[in-house]
Amino acid sequence: MERLVDTRARPLRSLRLSVTDRCNLRCAYCMPEEEYAWLGRDTLLTFEELHRLARRFQALGVNRLRLTGGEPLLRRELHVLVRLLAGLGLADLALTTNGLLLAEQAQALKAAGLGRLTVSLDTLRPGTFKQLTRRDRLEDVLRGIGAASDVGFGPELKLDTVVLAGVNDDELIDLLAFARERRAEVRFIEYMDVGGATRWSRSQVVSRQQILQTIERANGRAEPLPGRGSEPAERFRLADGTTFGIIASTTAPFCGACDRARLAANGTLLLCLYASQGLDLRTPLRAGVSDEALDGLIRGAWLGRTARGAEDRLALEGLRGPSRALDELRRAPLLEMHTRGG
Repeated sequence: MERLVDTRARPLRSLRLSVTDRCNLRCAYCMPEEEYAWLGRDTLLTFEELHRLARRFQALGVNRLRLTGGEPLLRRELHVLVRLLAGLGLADLALTTNGLLLAEQAQALKAAGLGRLTVSLDTLRPGTFKQLTRRDRLEDVLRGIGAASDVGFGPELKLDTVVLAGVNDDELIDLLAFARERRAEVRFIEYMDVGGATRWSRSQVVSRQQILQTIERANGRAEPLPGRGSEPAERFRLADGTTFGIIASTTAPFCGACDRARLAANGTLLLCLYASQGLDLRTPLRAGVSDEALDGLIRGAWLGRTARGAEDRLALEGLRGPSRALDELRRAPLLEMHTRGG
């Protein structure tokens, strides 16, 4: 297996593979607008194409792969793709979902070889869920989490919570308790100004420091856990053994350790969540180029990688607003976070 490092000596180890740009929620921090431009269905990679590209990334050093969207469970027969990818023998095969369709698919995903599962859960209150997502579907998400635990994802189940000031920042302790009861681990995420966050405001960001203060006031000291490596979440343990994570991309970026490439559902390789442009791999793939040629394209992109998008955004503190204008997003839907697999 080849080991690639970029211009900042960051290895290529992780791949986020988007399988669709569609989503069945309209979360305020990701998709706040009424209408969106979608990728053409004929541009989406087939399962066979996704599998082939995953093999090329594996040959270049990737050993961790996460399926994303949009909402990946909207992609029909997704368990078929999971089975193909599980056959690669990667060290880690995971999936992030909003949970709406999880109750019906959890068993098939587990049987196909999915190793880990992350479910978005921003609130335990039906009214707040509807306010955040414009859908009255909290019970479906909770059923999905229950089904995931029942089929054996329990110890490898993560719950992701985007924390917004004045919306759900008073639920941190309740979400911790909910996760503990289900043998899951909650990860609190700072509100990011990326992609389609056209309503982003610094005043709505609840920082890592504020999250820790809230938790420690109720539960005592949170001990930092070692061994973070390139993981986005900084993990902590409470005195009762409860663990949780904080992803502080907004106030404490971790660009220096980022080992992730992203492949959008239309085959565009992106080297940063904030990237303005990407590399088209679909065209050469469908033109029938060799594996060696695909490897060369990916290798060249990673070797020239300079990306440090979250650090660049932090440097704008005081002048910071949404990273993309609405008209720019409508002209280039690939800039949306739901398109590039946030």
